Amino acid sequence: MKKLSLFMLGVACLLLSSCVVSKKKYEIAEAGRLAALYSRDSLADLLGISRYDCAMYDERVNALMTDTALLKGSIRGLQSQLATGQNENQKLNANLQDRERTIAELQNMIAQQNQKVKSLLNSVKDALLGFSSDELTVREEDGKVYVAMSDKLLFESGKAIVNEQGRAALGKLAEVLNKQTDIDVYIEGHTDNVPIKTAVFQDNWDLSVIRATSVVRILTETYGVNPLQIQPCGRGEFKPVDVNTTPEGKARNRRTEIIMAPRLDKLFKMLKESQP
Repeated sequence: MKKLSLFMLGVACLLLSSCVVSKKKYEIAEAGRLAALYSRDSLADLLGISRYDCAMYDERVNALMTDTALLKGSIRGLQSQLATGQNENQKLNANLQDRERTIAELQNMIAQQNQKVKSLLNSVKDALLGFSSDELTVREEDGKVYVAMSDKLLFESGKAIVNEQGRAALGKLAEVLNKQTDIDVYIEGHTDNVPIKTAVFQDNWDLSVIRATSVVRILTETYGVNPLQIQPCGRGEFKPVDVNTTPEGKARNRRTEIIMAPRLDKLFKMLKESQP
């Protein structure tokens, strides 16, 4: 009996010990479960914040991508404008170079014309060297050579027939003109303001024109100057070089001017072609 009691006591202790162990395991397991739940909730909270931040970042990224696309479009537009500007600049530079070449050619042609005028002036002076200043004068003005022959060198008073001395002077001048095929020659008759009216001349207009024509005939018919490069005209009393109140002034106004002008056809053509 005593042994049975001891056996039952041992079994009871064993059961009690097993219950104690199971309670501890339960507490440990429950603590783990609660910790897991807490960690899950914390992680969920953390993930929720990250999603919000990611949404914000996505919006910013999208905005930046939109701005980048706009900037790329602007850059392409600016590059196109730059290319257009460079092409225009190249065209302007080409036009500028063409104009500079044209200007250089024009300056060269003008220099050649000036040289021709100087050469012509010297040739005329040399040809008419034997005449006095009160018989004729030679000058250069505005790119032309002027030979002013007094009426007493060429004509008798009130007449339009060239005398022998005048023919000699015109012959020397014709030698120069026949070597200058690229010049135009204008013969201008001038008078003083003393009225004239005869059976031959109605007025000073008539006298100045017919005197100029007489000089043209001598130059072309007697000395062979090309008629296509010579032209007569009369100025009457309306282009004086001195006063008509003194005998000396009137004598200077009674003159025949032979004007020699180098032809500027090439120069005018180039100027016309250079105009935009």
